[in-house]
Amino acid sequence: MGPLKGVKILEVGGIGPAPFCGMMLSDMGAEVVRIERKDQVKLMEPKYDVLLRNRRSIALNLRKPAGVDAVLRIVDQIDAIFEGFRPGVMEKLGLGPDICLHRNPKLVYGRMTGWGQDGPLSGAAGHDINYISLSGALHAIGRAGKRPVPPLNLVGDFGGGGMLLAFGVVCALFEARTSGKGQVVDAAMVDGSAALMAMMYGLRASGFWTDSREANLIDGGAHFYDTYETADGKYISIGSIEPQFYALLLQLAEIDDPEFENQLDRRKWPELKEKLKQLFKQKTRGEWCAIMEGTDICFAPVLSMEEAVRHPHNQHRKAFVDIEGVIQPGPVPRYSRTCPELQGPPPEPGAHTDAVLADFGFSAEEVQVLKLDL
Repeated sequence: MGPLKGVKILEVGGIGPAPFCGMMLSDMGAEVVRIERKDQVKLMEPKYDVLLRNRRSIALNLRKPAGVDAVLRIVDQIDAIFEGFRPGVMEKLGLGPDICLHRNPKLVYGRMTGWGQDGPLSGAAGHDINYISLSGALHAIGRAGKRPVPPLNLVGDFGGGGMLLAFGVVCALFEARTSGKGQVVDAAMVDGSAALMAMMYGLRASGFWTDSREANLIDGGAHFYDTYETADGKYISIGSIEPQFYALLLQLAEIDDPEFENQLDRRKWPELKEKLKQLFKQKTRGEWCAIMEGTDICFAPVLSMEEAVRHPHNQHRKAFVDIEGVIQPGPVPRYSRTCPELQGPPPEPGAHTDAVLADFGFSAEEVQVLKLDL
């Protein structure tokens, strides 16, 4: 099993970044039990809710004292708990960090919010697009003179949110093994998306990056770092930043125009990009792949999700897996010894209530009482 085998974690059911954190932790072998709340909104059939794979699910009514008491009994026996509600919600339920850490001083208590546990906006609702707006990330993404383009919810919810929370929980677990003390992990998507922009803020401070969109080295401003349409209406991506890679681009694309020689002359970038647009439209995506894929140009076809699953490199890496007919990304990263294993598909909500509660010492009679409260 994965490197987190033996770690016991409780997830208080939510949506978006918190379940992604649960997937990351359970993919690595942690035993994650998810509490499904009575009022939890479901957008799809359970088997398609990939973020919920690899863990067992119990149903508890956290608005009833018996449900809260059940959670606290479980808290006594686990290594970590995490939740994804607005600040104060868990405290109102009687499950805040003060109570939980008093019962289990070694407990790691993960909290996932958009704005953070404090600050002027901490109590307001929001979504990924709002958090990455405040961090400066969204402003930097898009074409010149056009609106900023939301990068799906990759930057806030998942990269700056769920993945950051998973990292924070594991760091706190590591520290607790030395200190014997747990702590609260305050993971905010606005903070996390700002952290993902660290390099850009450094470049901006140096004068090498501007706040204008499509005017910088890696935001589509440079002709050698962008996507281009091909003759068949598909797209390819070029990332020939280093001089030797740029020289190979010119060689394999059969470009002998002297205007291309001064690679980093920003004044020429728009003109050179137009020339490349015309060039790449002369061949299909497959033809360009035959010429450039696998070379040091830094090239790749722009694939749809359906195409990505079938690409030979992804197949060789087993980047995607089939779990009961649902194609999805496999666990990452890879390890040489403690290899993660998929433990099962997303469960039906509450499917493991009886078994999990029994594992934590609840009698059959106590389980039945809890189920009557649902």
